[in-house]
Amino acid sequence: MGKSNGKENILEKEVLQVITDEYNIMSLAEKKVADYVLANPRQAVELNVSELAKSSGVSDATVVRMCHHIGYAGYYQFRITLSRDLGKRQQRENSVKESKGAVAQLFSFYAETMVAVGERIDERTMWECVRLLKEAKMVHIIATGNSCNVSRYMGFRLERMGIRSIYDDLPEYYINHINLSREGEILIAISKSGTSKTVIRGMELAKERGLKTIAITASAQSPVSRLADYLLISSGKQEPFMMEKGYVYMNEFAVAEALLHFVTNQDLIQSTQANKPEIVLSDYKL
Repeated sequence: MGKSNGKENILEKEVLQVITDEYNIMSLAEKKVADYVLANPRQAVELNVSELAKSSGVSDATVVRMCHHIGYAGYYQFRITLSRDLGKRQQRENSVKESKGAVAQLFSFYAETMVAVGERIDERTMWECVRLLKEAKMVHIIATGNSCNVSRYMGFRLERMGIRSIYDDLPEYYINHINLSREGEILIAISKSGTSKTVIRGMELAKERGLKTIAITASAQSPVSRLADYLLISSGKQEPFMMEKGYVYMNEFAVAEALLHFVTNQDLIQSTQANKPEIVLSDYKL
């Protein structure tokens, strides 16, 4: 099977079966990854590529190579497909049921999650990030995919506080901006997984340009977290990894909001007339 079969065909099969079928074509290092996943599928699906590599005793590249070797586009596709398979087995347990108190219980869970995120963030790091933002001549905010919703929100809010920022969905644009950056500018990288390639490239370029970098990510062990000068972890309570959970950015928004709260300076807002756009646009609201 492997690469010779079409992408659609492999995605129709269960990951554990694919690993078993293709086990003999793997290298010894790749078999270490396969053995770990086969023995611990529920634990493996919770891990990003760096964490799985560490648990298997191999390099990040070996994990990705194993995924490619057996026919997947990459580790992310491998992981979400495994999540789908495990989710099917737990469908009855995970199904949302209409019951008394279910809504309040969900919001209670959200509140507990926010507390857990706050407890995990290092206070000294948060205050250093606040200082950097207050002193920055320009803030570059980079993200890709669904994380762009957080970067747009954060960039908009910073400018309403009188802090100049650049944010864009297209890597070609934000790479250009970083390449022309100057002394006194900083970079905020937002990547829930910590493995987004274009965000990693942007951070590497920022390092070359001498920019201090802040990362907001759910993964403490990832390429993004390793590149960051200041790390703000957006994960708190451990939740089962599911494909649908990858679309939820409540934690990342909360970390961004906390940072913005501490950065807010009314004197700066007044001196830069940062609120003026709200007056200009007031005609558009009843």
